[in-house]
Amino acid sequence: MHFAPDSTGVPFKQPQLAVSGKTVAVTFGSGNTIYFASSADEGKTFSTPVKVAEPGVISLGMHRGPRIAISGSTIVISAVGGKEGKGKDGDLIAWRSTDGGKTWPHGVTVNDVPNAAREGLHTMAAGANNLLFAAWLDLRAKGTKLYGAISTDGGAHWEPNRLVYESPDGTICQCCHPSAVISPTGEIYVMWRNALGGSRDMYVGRSTDHGKTFHTAKLGQDTWQLNACPMDGGSVALDSRGQLQSAWRRADTIYDAEAGSQEIAIGKGKNPSITYSANGPYIAWSEGANLMLRKPGQKDAQVLAEGTFVNLAGSGPVYAAWEDKGSITVQMVP
Repeated sequence: MHFAPDSTGVPFKQPQLAVSGKTVAVTFGSGNTIYFASSADEGKTFSTPVKVAEPGVISLGMHRGPRIAISGSTIVISAVGGKEGKGKDGDLIAWRSTDGGKTWPHGVTVNDVPNAAREGLHTMAAGANNLLFAAWLDLRAKGTKLYGAISTDGGAHWEPNRLVYESPDGTICQCCHPSAVISPTGEIYVMWRNALGGSRDMYVGRSTDHGKTFHTAKLGQDTWQLNACPMDGGSVALDSRGQLQSAWRRADTIYDAEAGSQEIAIGKGKNPSITYSANGPYIAWSEGANLMLRKPGQKDAQVLAEGTFVNLAGSGPVYAAWEDKGSITVQMVP
């Protein structure tokens, strides 16, 4: 499916997918507007995009932009918006639809300190029993920290914010998005890029108490000494055992890694996304003008399409969405 801008020509950007049964849902931004479309037939046809909200100036581009999750019969979309935007102000807002995405009532602000989410980089994940978790780069105090919040009623209300992680060096990586996933048993995993001892390595937090506390660990055995932000936060998924798997970039290489294990180099590029099927991991990333895809059982990646900022979702079938010259493409992965 190809979603193209109307006559105004304002580009569609930063697509994100959620899959539940035969439902494939996509959200993306255009200017200061957030859109939603869905398929009820496993991606064969999609509804016409509808406007979710226009919450002032939204954060969009470089992994900023809306996120989407399906919680039971509820669809939830989150995004950062402010009066001025562009890092000057911004709150994380969540909207929920209980009619399949036809209507989107007024959103709920997730961060409980105004403008703390103004960096515009966040993640959201859904679990069983209406559990949602959101995490964002937080600027309520000096230094960038990772904060999170949960909802236990499908996004209608959000509990008080909790500190997920703060670096002893004063800040985590300032412009890399976090990513999160919730296991079938309610364990919350969140990954972010740290700034510790001059390195910009990936770390993961695991919570077994609904986000009250997180136990943290570094991902990968090697390190990336870098005095800059690569603006590339990677992606996480759960395998068939319920174990966390991740895909992320170090220097110009994409790695596949399980917590506590040696990372595995799988290709050159940036902006990876990972999802798991019963057969194993699907990992996609950008390499030059192309999107590369490595499917389960494959040693080498193949070209998926031309485009950028790919997002994968689903456990079978698997779907991909990406930016394509100002438009959005969504398709089942062959």
